[in-house]
Amino acid sequence: MNILILGSGGREHSLAWAIKQNPKCDRLIVAPGNAGIAQIADCADLNILDGDAVANFVEENTIDFVIIGPEGPLAAGVADRLRRTGTLVFGPSQAAAQLEASKSFTKAICDAAGAPTAGYARFTEAAPARAYVQAQGAPIVIKADGLAAGKGVTVAMTVDEALDALDHMFDGSFGPAGTAVVIEEFMEGEEASFFVLCDGTTILPVGTAQDHKRAFDGDQGPNTGGMGAYSPAPVMTDEVTQKALREIIQPTMDEMARRGTPFQGVLFCGLMIENGQPRLVEYNVRFGDPECQVLMMRLGGQVLDLLQACAEQRLHEISVNWADDHALTIVMAANGYPGDYAKGSVIGGLDSQPADSFHMVFHAGTKRFEGQYQAHGGRVLNITARGASLAEAHEQAYAMAQGVDWPGGFYRSDIGWRAL
Repeated sequence: MNILILGSGGREHSLAWAIKQNPKCDRLIVAPGNAGIAQIADCADLNILDGDAVANFVEENTIDFVIIGPEGPLAAGVADRLRRTGTLVFGPSQAAAQLEASKSFTKAICDAAGAPTAGYARFTEAAPARAYVQAQGAPIVIKADGLAAGKGVTVAMTVDEALDALDHMFDGSFGPAGTAVVIEEFMEGEEASFFVLCDGTTILPVGTAQDHKRAFDGDQGPNTGGMGAYSPAPVMTDEVTQKALREIIQPTMDEMARRGTPFQGVLFCGLMIENGQPRLVEYNVRFGDPECQVLMMRLGGQVLDLLQACAEQRLHEISVNWADDHALTIVMAANGYPGDYAKGSVIGGLDSQPADSFHMVFHAGTKRFEGQYQAHGGRVLNITARGASLAEAHEQAYAMAQGVDWPGGFYRSDIGWRAL
């Protein structure tokens, strides 16, 4: 098969790495890719938000299967454009992608499906939103309604913090994503990520993970797109998993199908679990980043078979083979992230890192310039290791991290602390 992956981050590097292991993969192209991806696949300069451009590229390069990594092309309807020309594609339609692209859409779906989630209210003006926060008190959660690259959520522990977040969203900092705001009740418990494939009819769970959103050790500092993750998530017991499928995911999929917008792709369910009861925090319509990196490390080459079966609507024929193991990834980010950060700093020590089925450095924001790796993003590297236990994976990943020579970056020293 000739396969095209859309995206340029650590998620796409890990997808490419896993898919490359499957003998069905003849040629692999990633657009636009990054310096790490370029070591294992061809990279193409392509505007992945332009459905016509992607469709033309697919035709010119005789692509058999397109895998859409990030949420942007999904929200832009790229999957729909490809399906209209008969291209096999992994990723939901634009209508189904609203489960991530609009927080208020998801809340309406949950209301209709009876899926347990946080109480909420939606606002398009600052004054009534501020009044609502002052009436509700804190802690409280403020979310930009649209796509904000994983940064549009503030868990406010004080009323002042919540009001500041509202001001920040309504002042245009998040662009169109912040023209409407969803305010939610604060949910107690432990958060986990649950990933399921859905082909419009059949649901197939493909893994659990837990990530660390705050920038600094001890879950301190600002929210980020994620500073590390580990898999599996201990809090996702068989009982919790079955409850989530029965009470949240299946009713959501049924409601989407009832509305004439069946979901076909991977559904990333952010769950809050308290006393064995899961409630939905949010849906994403693509693999998480950095959760994908630990899932791919554990799944390996079978990923291509799973994604292909999902795209061909035959998930009922396939199962997931899990090794009894653990994986952990550490995000190395540019100094200053998630705020302003410099680009172009040189990263040393990468060529001496191990690269095998137990150790991988996935590139998230790198470029190659004059024979050197340079940082060109906020989250730049994902140092990832697999082991028989989480403690072993933790030890291996941190040993690798110490071998990276990058004064321009930082990372947390406590990834996996909840489970360890």
